[in-house]
Amino acid sequence: MTVPYYPPSVWIWAGLDPVLIGVALVLGWKADQFGKVVLVAMIALVAAVLTSWILTGLGVPWPAPVGRELPTFFPVRTVSALIWAVIGYGARRAIAPRA
Repeated sequence: MTVPYYPPSVWIWAGLDPVLIGVALVLGWKADQFGKVVLVAMIALVAAVLTSWILTGLGVPWPAPVGRELPTFFPVRTVSALIWAVIGYGARRAIAPRA
């Protein structure tokens, strides 16, 4: 059995999933405590994987597809979700600091 090879561009696209970025940024922006950023990252990860899985199942081309024979790239997506959530949280604190 050979291990499948996926080009680095697919790994990068998994971290730049538009659903993952959108959910993580919006919810990270709305988080009122830094501890909630981890929860935001998990929600963004689940939303991105489910969206990718549904679109791949429907035959819609997606940058990082998810399917039975395709990898989910969980490590890349997880780190990316956390980074985007921290960016959203930090942007809110930098732009609109609370008194």
